[in-house]
Amino acid sequence: MNVEVGVLGATGNVGQRFVQLLEDHPWFELSAVTASESSAGKPYREAANWRLPVEMPEEARDIQVESTDVSSISDDVEIVFSALPSSVAQDVEPEFAEEGFFVASNAGWARMDDDVPLVIPEVNPDHLHLLEVQEDERSWNGGLVKNPNCSAITMTPTLAGLQSHGLSEVTVATLQAVSGAGYDGVTSMEIIDNVLPYIGKEEGKMETEPRKILGEFTGAEVEEADVDISATCNRVATVDGHLENIWCGFTDAVDAGGAEEAMESLESLDLPSAPEEPVVVRPEPDRPQPRLDRDAGEGMTITAGRVRDDGSGVKYSCLSHNTIRGAAGASLLNAELIARDHL
Repeated sequence: MNVEVGVLGATGNVGQRFVQLLEDHPWFELSAVTASESSAGKPYREAANWRLPVEMPEEARDIQVESTDVSSISDDVEIVFSALPSSVAQDVEPEFAEEGFFVASNAGWARMDDDVPLVIPEVNPDHLHLLEVQEDERSWNGGLVKNPNCSAITMTPTLAGLQSHGLSEVTVATLQAVSGAGYDGVTSMEIIDNVLPYIGKEEGKMETEPRKILGEFTGAEVEEADVDISATCNRVATVDGHLENIWCGFTDAVDAGGAEEAMESLESLDLPSAPEEPVVVRPEPDRPQPRLDRDAGEGMTITAGRVRDDGSGVKYSCLSHNTIRGAAGASLLNAELIARDHL
């Protein structure tokens, strides 16, 4: 399989992750990158202020940056990855989908729209059939697929296994890395020697998106899961890796051992970016930790730990790499599912 792809918003934090993860991809060939008008016309090596702790891929260095406009992208490109901010994405992404591109988007807008699949491939791959509903309702020649918010995607795969025990309520407190706010999102004076106990709009995403992902696709729509979720979100002074503390209630009896087995029962997929183990439960009493566990499965594995009984439920911690599994890697996995099943 050889599919030409592009990255919209390729010079920012998540855009650079897309470019990095596409290096030597067995299915995808990066042939287009876009950015603001001030970067258009430059080679990518000059337009991108590369800040990842790995070298810029050689294959990307000389690609000319185009403006983020559907007319700038060759018809040979079949999938575009969107690292655009929602304020831009809500205008641009529908134009690309209408023109026949499949858009694998990390942007927050439209995640909860009825006909937009919000997908974690190991959890709800069947929701991708909403693309057919989307085609009927919007007359798009392509389609729009979303990955969840970076904190929601950390928690939701662990909840997927727990549904078999009658998961009924979830309380979560997050400790989110500064990279989740982008390069310019949090100043050093704000975060050093500090914790920010509020992240705009984050708690609402945590409380709604998992219900859609865990819901049942009926053939025409998604019926959301009947789970009550309450979230508190905090920004902490780690660079990468969102750590979350979770309390779960159930309608059925479940103990810590049963919860561990349920979380690790989530099966991997035969896709290039899929980790061998989507969820790993660590036995140590002090894991997971961002510095030790964020790169598990090349950044695509969710690590859980500290699973213990809590009255009528269980409590535990989980962690993932927020710019890989929580952003670019999640969109890449969605695109691989599209390429396998819809191209």
